[in-house]
Amino acid sequence: MTKIADIVLPEGYRPSEDETYMAPQQRAFFYRLLAEWRRQLLDDATKTVAVMTEEKAAFADPADRATLETDRNFELRTRDRERKLISKIERTMETIEADDYGYCEECGVEIGLRRLEARPVTDQCISCKTRAEHKERVVRSFDDE
Repeated sequence: MTKIADIVLPEGYRPSEDETYMAPQQRAFFYRLLAEWRRQLLDDATKTVAVMTEEKAAFADPADRATLETDRNFELRTRDRERKLISKIERTMETIEADDYGYCEECGVEIGLRRLEARPVTDQCISCKTRAEHKERVVRSFDDE
């Protein structure tokens, strides 16, 4: 059995509705898309670590120091969200390798190529995601009362 990562795609390949849904080429396309996204996120994290370890500025003005700390905290929160996203990307890549990718975890229908291109880590069709978000809003508004 050919590994998804080893499938050679034609230059400029983009999944088409004319193909069999989640045929090996389509799965290889999404696998590469996710692998590139993960690489970019890891590169950003590496750069952040390098900048934060090099930055040893002494500030006479407490406002300047506070601004630096605020910026660092924001950067660290962003990297934490990205760390969670990397985990989700890796789980999705495993799903692609297991040939379970592209189908809604709730109802089992095809998620759709354009939705997957827009958000390759999605695991719900638009109907189930809309329903879940609506439930979440209702619960949140109930909790706020």
